[in-house]
Amino acid sequence: MRDAIDPVRTMLLRLSQQSGVSLAALSSLLGRNPSYLQQFVRKGSPRRLAEQDRYRLAEFFGVDERALREDGVPTAQAPTRGRSDDWLAVRRIDIAASAGAGAIPHEETAFDSIRFSKRWLGEQGLERAELSAVTVDGDSMEPLLNDGDEILVDCAPRAFSDGIHVVRLGDQLMVKRVASAGAGQFVLLSENAAYPPVETAADEMEIIGRVVWKGGRL
Repeated sequence: MRDAIDPVRTMLLRLSQQSGVSLAALSSLLGRNPSYLQQFVRKGSPRRLAEQDRYRLAEFFGVDERALREDGVPTAQAPTRGRSDDWLAVRRIDIAASAGAGAIPHEETAFDSIRFSKRWLGEQGLERAELSAVTVDGDSMEPLLNDGDEILVDCAPRAFSDGIHVVRLGDQLMVKRVASAGAGQFVLLSENAAYPPVETAADEMEIIGRVVWKGGRL
């Protein structure tokens, strides 16, 4: 096992602590298992960060990519330190959007945040989005969304269009494909064929927001 207190691991841990973003949240940002970076820092596994992970972390923190390279050698694509106003901190909300039978939401309190490059958000057409991050709970949206995936939900008010939404139905919060059925009716559809469609009237359902991005474990 490698010594966990080497310059790269020390730098990553310091950046995590300074930004207030946990190693688990950073792992989710990379689409990895929540314990991925914790194991890298504390146990030396993997031995080195994958190139795509290194670039993503460097972009997230606004540091030169060489800071996360063991050889410290810069590359032509290495990003430079960005200004604090180049980043948006998206709240992670302490509720689970159920992709199963539904979950009773708890108090919607932010317990963490994930920073996204404003440039990247603009490239995704999300520069005017009102974003929150929540976790998928259940298997009804597999294989599109898996249990434990982190999703970005745009809660900005806008005209409805069919797509993947987080909705509140009674005391249940769910993530479903929502389709208009005409005459004030909607159908909530699951990707997993084991779950039947749910029909509901518009006045019985609240659309919390549209799902615009996902990150999850491999």
